[in-house]
Amino acid sequence: MSNEYAVIETSLDRRSDYSLQLNRWFLKPIGAWPASSSTSRLKRSVSIVLNVICYSFMLSSASLSLLHMILEEKSFYMNLKMLGPVSHWLVSSLNYTALLLRSKDIRYCIEHMEIDWRTVRSEKDQQVMMRNAKFGRYVATFCAAFMQGGVLCFCFVTALSTEEIQVGNQTRTVHVLPCPVYKKLVNVDESPANEIVLFTQVWSAFIANSSTVGIFSLAAVLAAHACGQLNIVMMWITEFVNETRNQKKSAAFKQIGMIVEHHLRALNFVSCIENVMNRICFLELFRCTLDICIIGYWILMEWADQDVQNLTTYVMMLLSICFNIFIMCYIGEILTEQCKKVGEVVYMTNWYYLPDKMILDLVLIIARSSVVVEITAGKLVHMSIYTFGDVIKTGFAYLNLLRQMTQ
Repeated sequence: MSNEYAVIETSLDRRSDYSLQLNRWFLKPIGAWPASSSTSRLKRSVSIVLNVICYSFMLSSASLSLLHMILEEKSFYMNLKMLGPVSHWLVSSLNYTALLLRSKDIRYCIEHMEIDWRTVRSEKDQQVMMRNAKFGRYVATFCAAFMQGGVLCFCFVTALSTEEIQVGNQTRTVHVLPCPVYKKLVNVDESPANEIVLFTQVWSAFIANSSTVGIFSLAAVLAAHACGQLNIVMMWITEFVNETRNQKKSAAFKQIGMIVEHHLRALNFVSCIENVMNRICFLELFRCTLDICIIGYWILMEWADQDVQNLTTYVMMLLSICFNIFIMCYIGEILTEQCKKVGEVVYMTNWYYLPDKMILDLVLIIARSSVVVEITAGKLVHMSIYTFGDVIKTGFAYLNLLRQMTQ
């Protein structure tokens, strides 16, 4: 019997690891995976070194390009073209900082999930949790593919391009940088400075993408797990109402206590997700609105120049940005709907067959479900499908304004 229990524990640990596996792959290479109490001192030291390296790459790339924008570049179009990569590095640095500062809250969410997997015993409950874990993994995979594919495609297409420059009596062939830099600090017209800066910018883009992908994928997996727990609560409520008439009162009282406890535990988990994500969501709303405006302007300019290569790259970037902000808004929408749905499920059951005291217990669940925990952007904007529409409309409104200013 003990061996069978050990096998069950091992299987549940693997399923818990299955739901978080992609998040660990995304966050560990940049030192943002939260350490646990059992993490060795060596691993903590490695994470700190990775943090310093990531900050150094992103901030150095952003600083050199920002200096070029302020001190050298006079063209409005080129400054606008550089604003996209620079804002991406800077906002990603803030997101990366938020990940590090919220590591304890993220660790709490991870441990919460692991406990949920260890305590579940019903085969039906395991199937519900596994179905939601698969959905979370699919969303995380698509986020990574869209984000890394769009930005890195732009970096590699630019890096593989070369240009000839005249230095004195010599003609040199150098790689085109994804974002120009301040040449009085680093002379990128010479080798190996050109290759070093090119590598730094591509690697900085990868780090920035990884922090953003880690945020979106973590939000997707945590939200999917929360939805699974709320689905289990709804399933328990339906079973409770259908079976209470055939049970003793003491057993029914114990069961309603388990339902309420699990419901509150799921809502507490949603609140923890909100604490982790609200500041990050605010930054992402700002960045996505700005990027939709800027990349839309690039697309219009490349369309006029009929540059198919750059046009394709920019369209991919725009699609990845729209997809990622849609996922963030959809997560907020579905969590809000699932929280409300618990009360609706109680009402739609055959509650009228129950004794009066048990009906009052169900009324308390309905009352608690009416107080919805929402995922917000900076405690100001509720993340929903309507918010996604507002972001798209605002981005294109700024694009229209920008076109009128530059005509």
